[in-house]
Amino acid sequence: MKAVIFDFDYTLGDSTEGILACLSYGLEKLGFPPAGREEMRRTIGLSLGPALEALTGCADPEKAKEFTRLFMEKADEVMVAKAELFPGSREVLRDLKNRGLKTGIVTTKASYRIWKILEKCAARELVDVVVGSNDVQNEKPHPESLFKASELLKVDLSDIIYVGDSAVDARCAASAGVKFAGVLTGTTARAELERYPHAYIARDLPALAKEWEC
Repeated sequence: MKAVIFDFDYTLGDSTEGILACLSYGLEKLGFPPAGREEMRRTIGLSLGPALEALTGCADPEKAKEFTRLFMEKADEVMVAKAELFPGSREVLRDLKNRGLKTGIVTTKASYRIWKILEKCAARELVDVVVGSNDVQNEKPHPESLFKASELLKVDLSDIIYVGDSAVDARCAASAGVKFAGVLTGTTARAELERYPHAYIARDLPALAKEWEC
């Protein structure tokens, strides 16, 4: 491999509290009943339209658009402050850079917010590119974001591995023709990830790094 691209939430880091605050805010403002914590956690990694549908059953595109606006409004207040990298993530990124590999992040978060989180966590210089929901027309699991990251990194898709924690990430990698590595730091069980083509599945990023070094 010449480049490793990561999902952010539940792969490189944890912004659960910020996401839950934003989801709750959007639901309240739209007049929906509050959702349970675990119910909301299971939507992390989805784009916001599907998240709203999963939480409420509402598939109205206009409601999804307004929910997205409200989520982003609240996210401007809370997301960066409430996000952290998982233990070991910075070290994995640094090791990849020391080995001469390129690194990137493909996420449903806005790319500018990811850059702010990386800066806060002293990891900005360890990531070459970030492709977020604001940079593409089609969010994951559509492959557009991985295509864009490949183009920005100037690395062929066949030389990239995408690391994620969810079925959405696995489907995105498969549709892009990119190798996939799964981590079990999210809400998706190993059995679910094993349904998709994969090179590795490990309990977390440091364990995954040990596997691909073998």
